[in-house]
Amino acid sequence: MARLNVLDLSPVSMDGGTQAQGVRETVEVAKAAERLGYQRFWVAEHHSIKHLSSPAPEILIAALTQVTSRIRLGSGGVMLPNYSPLKVAEVFMELEALAPGRIDLGLGRALGADMMTGRALGSRSSEVFPQYFALLSAWILDACGKEPFPKESPFAEVKANPSGPSHPDIFMLCSSVDSARWAGMAGVGMVFAEFIARADGMPAVAAYRETFRPSVYRETPMAAVATIALAADTAEEADRLAAMTPRPPPRPGDEAGERFLRRIRGDAKAVRETLAHKARHTGADEIFVMSAGPTLASRIRSLELIAAEGLTV
Repeated sequence: MARLNVLDLSPVSMDGGTQAQGVRETVEVAKAAERLGYQRFWVAEHHSIKHLSSPAPEILIAALTQVTSRIRLGSGGVMLPNYSPLKVAEVFMELEALAPGRIDLGLGRALGADMMTGRALGSRSSEVFPQYFALLSAWILDACGKEPFPKESPFAEVKANPSGPSHPDIFMLCSSVDSARWAGMAGVGMVFAEFIARADGMPAVAAYRETFRPSVYRETPMAAVATIALAADTAEEADRLAAMTPRPPPRPGDEAGERFLRRIRGDAKAVRETLAHKARHTGADEIFVMSAGPTLASRIRSLELIAAEGLTV
């Protein structure tokens, strides 16, 4: 059985919404996800994409700590090459202080943007990810008192504030078998983004489990798959809503990926059956359901229908 979570990209509603409204609507979706009993609610990082409104997941997470009390809140994810590892460590230790035991730090190796936007952000190449991850991890573990920062580092005297007795749980966002293997060797959780990779998550989950090494973060592996799903009261209504919902632009020569990307949609029974099959097929411990739909009401209704028969599939 796999637990169900929610991933939200802060889309602009197709009923005349704005990007600013999209940010506020994510807050409403998070409150609904908690009310419905979902385990995690994650928000994404995207830049310079007109139909998505969340370039700063840490700000949304901070807001969500104040309107929720149970659900785990996280980033899906923070694109680490865009930032200073110290700054990310400090931001997420501060979020952990606001909501102890409820913060997830999902990290990505990509930019979450095109190359020109990456230049404007001052991003580094994804090749810096291993070094940045090591620094970020060292500062977080030092701040929570689990492991002292390495004395041989030139940054040995630098502290990540605020310190505290707990730390965010760390995950790596993956879109390939190679990145899944890296997550396994690092001993962190792994989330395979099927909607980005446009490919089956089963090989990545298997590779992650094969290479997993217990770490200070977790003793056993935790693999999740993130997918797009849209449930409505009828299959016909789901088709109508899906036709109104923006989708990623097609990639030249990627016909197989385009076929794979077709949304899981239909009535509640059909969507839950497909999600249950995906969980069994991939071997995932958890499934992230992207809250799809062209309007706030349709996104919340989809999550209600999916959750109606329980939060495991």
